Amino acid sequence: MNKDYMHIVLADDDVDDRLFFTDAFDELKISTKVQTFNDGAELMDYMNNEESLLPEILFLDLNMPKKNGIECLHEIKANPRFSNIAIAIYSTSSSEEHIEETFVSGANIYIKKPNDFNELKKVLSNVVTINWQYQTSGLNKDNFLLRL
Repeated sequence: MNKDYMHIVLADDDVDDRLFFTDAFDELKISTKVQTFNDGAELMDYMNNEESLLPEILFLDLNMPKKNGIECLHEIKANPRFSNIAIAIYSTSSSEEHIEETFVSGANIYIKKPNDFNELKKVLSNVVTINWQYQTSGLNKDNFLLRL
């Protein structure tokens, strides 16, 4: 892990959501480097490149073209090289089916995208300040869905 900043990656096909996400991190007083990808295929091309700097936290939208968030999640969980990456599902969906599927597939946390910019900043601040080592060791469904 880089000591100067936390490397954050977002894969989301919605331009506005990517912009809100990066703007929120710009306003937070947390040292981060945020990188965004337009779809799951672009994300996985980056992740599978040996030269790429892997993120500490990966935010994955579920509904993306080319390769969706579930497909990315399965691919990431199948590769031991990615075992130290915390995966936050970041979706407009709050369907129990999606929550259950991503939990069972090994995501670390599920976040329903907030509609309000200040709520988004609060959510992102909470996620990046989580002690992921503690969070992932006692993973259970009660603390999987982030509620503020």
